[in-house]
Amino acid sequence: MKVFSKEQIYEGDKLTMELQNLGPTDLMERAGNQIFNWIHMRMQGAQVPIHVFCGIGNNGGDGLVLARHLITHGYNVITYIVNCSDKRSKGFLSNYERIKDVTKDWPLMLSCETDYSDIVIEERDIIVDAVFGIGANRPPNDWVQGLFQMWRASKAFTLSIDIPSGLYTDKAVEDENAVVHANYTLSFQSPKLVFFLPETAKYSVQWEVLDIGIDSGYLMQTETAVELISKFEVLPMYKPRDRFVHKGNFGHVLMIGGSYGKIGAVNLASRAALTSGAGLVTAFVPECGYHSLQAALPEIMVLTDGEKTINSIDFDISPNAIGIGVGLGTSENTAKAFEKFLKQNKLPLVIDADALNLISSKKSLLKLIPEQSILTPHPKELERLIGSWTDDFDKLDKVKAFSKTHKLIVLIKGANSITVAGDKLYINTTGNPGLATAGSGDVLTGIITGLIAQSYEPLTATMFGVYLHVKSADISLEDFGYQSLIASHIIETLGEAYIDLFKQPEQEQQQDQDQ
Repeated sequence: MKVFSKEQIYEGDKLTMELQNLGPTDLMERAGNQIFNWIHMRMQGAQVPIHVFCGIGNNGGDGLVLARHLITHGYNVITYIVNCSDKRSKGFLSNYERIKDVTKDWPLMLSCETDYSDIVIEERDIIVDAVFGIGANRPPNDWVQGLFQMWRASKAFTLSIDIPSGLYTDKAVEDENAVVHANYTLSFQSPKLVFFLPETAKYSVQWEVLDIGIDSGYLMQTETAVELISKFEVLPMYKPRDRFVHKGNFGHVLMIGGSYGKIGAVNLASRAALTSGAGLVTAFVPECGYHSLQAALPEIMVLTDGEKTINSIDFDISPNAIGIGVGLGTSENTAKAFEKFLKQNKLPLVIDADALNLISSKKSLLKLIPEQSILTPHPKELERLIGSWTDDFDKLDKVKAFSKTHKLIVLIKGANSITVAGDKLYINTTGNPGLATAGSGDVLTGIITGLIAQSYEPLTATMFGVYLHVKSADISLEDFGYQSLIASHIIETLGEAYIDLFKQPEQEQQQDQDQ
């Protein structure tokens, strides 16, 4: 799914009105009607008080359309106009006149001097936030901020139209008290990038996209800088297997890592590479890991160097994909071996953990990394690579610049992991807090490396690997819950994640009912 920028949304609205011969309020009518349908389907006429707060721009116009439909269908509606400016949109003015035709209880006009302590909102009520839309570019004044805080204090269910008021689409929030904390957001045609970033996702607990009929040609042909990656997007990436194949068709993974006390990381990464479908896996570890790996993973081969740490990376095999860094350590000898390896290696790498830390401590090593290699840092490792950032938008800008400069793919791991390839962002939409567990990243490194060995392009392997990793964790969650989920569980359900790719929606619904 594409995530359109604010400017692209405006352009899509304009083009749609031209191509479909719509007047300035027709698209607003569609939007408000879609919101009404969403509410009506869930409430079925229930007489819970619905407080619709409308600004005086187009977002407020959407709110007035909604309020009008609610009123004509017999709902208990109280409409308010948050009137703190003299810049009213034509759509707002038109719909303000229309709502007066369907009710004697005209919208209550709230100026910036109004004492809103007289407004009674109970916890069982519903608040509809239609104050500001995507055009907001500065914090609201103190009076509006107080209104938002009053909503929050009421604990009433809050539904935002298109975007929580006070939240920007393209920059960070200065003051969290100046933003509506929505329980649910109904976003028009496309979700917003801010729904997926750690600092701004909290302003909408859940979101849903409503189709308001933006021109389909525009939606299909317009390239966006951000895309969401879910089952629908990864299914075409999958490479089916021919009947007449052998293990050599699916590549040979070399997993380089481990040090005394950290051999488990290589165990997890190697198991994950095998389970993702790689034909062969060889682990390159210090001698202290030889027996444990051979005993724990009879399916893999093991090469060794050094007693407790890797001191030299020499091998006589020809791998198709190399993952490096899990449990590696950062000793002086290992650092020298790593640099020498980079100077000799020509294959794109999957670089994780201590290999990232070694690069951060000697940035000149970046010049030795082959193009299209994949870096998989957690937040602290990312900070060591690119420096600190002021907010999520600054972080994304710095990662994009880093990716373009070095021609590398960077995976920003998190609740919504983001794959960065130059100026393009690919956001994984699924996941759960159970993934915050030791070894989860090692498993991900193994999955991605295993996919590259099977001839998936590095960018595809990253997106597909993240999806499989997260989907496996979601499946494991059913048996173990957040607290008890461990990295090994993710590997154990990786096969189920593959199978799930081909389940039809009705099969998934039946499975949910059975459980």
